[in-house]
Amino acid sequence: MNSVLITIILVPIVEIYLFIKIGGEIGALNTIFLIFITAIIGIIYARYEGLNTLRSGFSQLIKNETPAFEIISGAAIAFAAVLLIVPGFLTDILGFILIFPITRKILFKKFSKKFNDDTKIKKPYIEGEFEDLEEDDERKL
Repeated sequence: MNSVLITIILVPIVEIYLFIKIGGEIGALNTIFLIFITAIIGIIYARYEGLNTLRSGFSQLIKNETPAFEIISGAAIAFAAVLLIVPGFLTDILGFILIFPITRKILFKKFSKKFNDDTKIKKPYIEGEFEDLEEDDERKL
């Protein structure tokens, strides 16, 4: 099965289970209140972190450097904001993990190690083919 399909099926099941368990412990109204509070706090903090990332990206551009980390970080913050808006405790936990700079850097380092090993192989030469053309050859330009 496709991992996206499994995620689409499993996330709501886990969220419903957590709603029932947490709602049974703290009450239904407190659970609903907690969901709204995490969404509001998450959106406010996502806005704050997004502006910090934007500011950092502009400073990288002023230094004439590529703001690669800031671009990826901005996308992660936007995804975290979506996770925080979606009602549920699992999505809130994942959203808060992505939105805090410390945990975001740790996640980026773990994922970047997988990609850096393959893409950092540099060759001291350029691969290609050539053909020697003689002066009296008709194909000469």
